[in-house]
Amino acid sequence: MFQTSKKQMTDTTNYSLLLDDLEKAKYDLALAYNNFENAMEPDLIDCCIYQVNALQMRYKFLLTKAKQLNEDPYAKNPLELSEP
Repeated sequence: MFQTSKKQMTDTTNYSLLLDDLEKAKYDLALAYNNFENAMEPDLIDCCIYQVNALQMRYKFLLTKAKQLNEDPYAKNPLELSEP
Protein backbone atom coordinates (compact mmCIF):
# COMPACT_ATOMS: atom_id res chain seq x y z
CA MET A 1 0.00 0.00 0.00
CA PHE A 2 2.50 2.61 1.14
CA GLN A 3 5.92 2.60 -0.34
CA THR A 4 8.76 3.79 1.83
CA SER A 5 12.08 4.54 0.31
CA LYS A 6 15.31 3.21 1.69
CA LYS A 7 16.32 6.80 2.59
CA GLN A 8 13.13 7.31 4.63
CA MET A 9 13.73 4.07 6.52
CA THR A 10 17.35 5.05 7.16
CA ASP A 11 16.31 8.52 8.35
CA THR A 12 13.75 6.99 10.71
CA THR A 13 16.30 4.51 12.04
CA ASN A 14 18.91 7.24 12.48
CA TYR A 15 16.41 9.45 14.29
CA SER A 16 15.44 6.56 16.58
CA LEU A 17 19.09 5.83 17.39
CA LEU A 18 19.70 9.51 17.99
CA LEU A 19 16.82 9.66 20.47
CA ASP A 20 18.24 6.60 22.24
CA ASP A 21 21.64 8.32 22.48
CA LEU A 22 19.92 11.45 23.77
CA GLU A 23 18.20 9.47 26.56
CA LYS A 24 21.50 7.81 27.49
CA ALA A 25 23.26 11.20 27.58
CA LYS A 26 20.49 12.56 29.81
CA TYR A 27 20.88 9.60 32.17
CA ASP A 28 24.70 9.93 32.20
CA LEU A 29 24.37 13.64 32.96
CA ALA A 30 22.08 12.92 35.91
CA LEU A 31 24.64 10.43 37.25
CA ALA A 32 27.45 12.96 36.81
CA TYR A 33 25.47 15.57 38.76
CA ASN A 34 24.87 13.00 41.49
CA ASN A 35 28.59 12.17 41.62
CA PHE A 36 29.42 15.88 41.83
CA GLU A 37 27.05 16.37 44.75
CA ASN A 38 28.70 13.50 46.64
CA ALA A 39 32.35 14.33 45.86
CA MET A 40 34.50 15.35 48.82
CA GLU A 41 38.09 15.45 47.52
CA PRO A 42 39.17 18.56 45.56
CA ASP A 43 40.63 16.47 42.72
CA LEU A 44 37.44 14.42 42.50
CA ILE A 45 35.35 17.59 42.44
CA ASP A 46 37.43 18.89 39.50
CA CYS A 47 37.00 15.57 37.71
CA CYS A 48 33.23 15.71 38.19
CA ILE A 49 33.10 19.27 36.88
CA TYR A 50 34.93 18.25 33.70
CA GLN A 51 32.66 15.24 33.32
CA VAL A 52 29.49 17.34 33.74
CA ASN A 53 30.75 19.90 31.22
CA ALA A 54 31.60 17.21 28.66
CA LEU A 55 28.23 15.51 29.08
CA GLN A 56 26.40 18.84 28.80
CA MET A 57 28.17 19.51 25.51
CA ARG A 58 27.32 16.01 24.22
CA TYR A 59 23.67 16.41 25.23
CA LYS A 60 23.47 19.81 23.53
CA PHE A 61 25.06 18.39 20.36
CA LEU A 62 22.64 15.45 20.22
CA LEU A 63 19.67 17.70 20.91
CA THR A 64 20.67 20.00 18.05
CA LYS A 65 21.05 17.02 15.69
CA ALA A 66 17.63 15.67 16.70
CA LYS A 67 16.04 19.04 16.02
CA GLN A 68 17.74 19.21 12.62
CA LEU A 69 16.45 15.76 11.62
CA ASN A 70 12.95 16.62 12.78
CA GLU A 71 12.72 19.82 10.69
CA ASP A 72 10.79 20.20 7.47
CA PRO A 73 12.91 18.85 4.58
CA TYR A 74 12.13 21.94 2.51
CA ALA A 75 13.61 24.16 5.21
CA LYS A 76 16.84 22.16 5.11
CA ASN A 77 17.44 22.52 1.38
CA PRO A 78 14.71 24.21 -0.69
CA LEU A 79 16.52 23.61 -3.99
CA GLU A 80 16.63 19.86 -3.44
CA LEU A 81 12.85 19.54 -3.70
CA SER A 82 12.47 21.94 -6.63
CA GLU A 83 11.55 20.49 -9.97
CA PRO A 84 13.62 21.49 -13.03
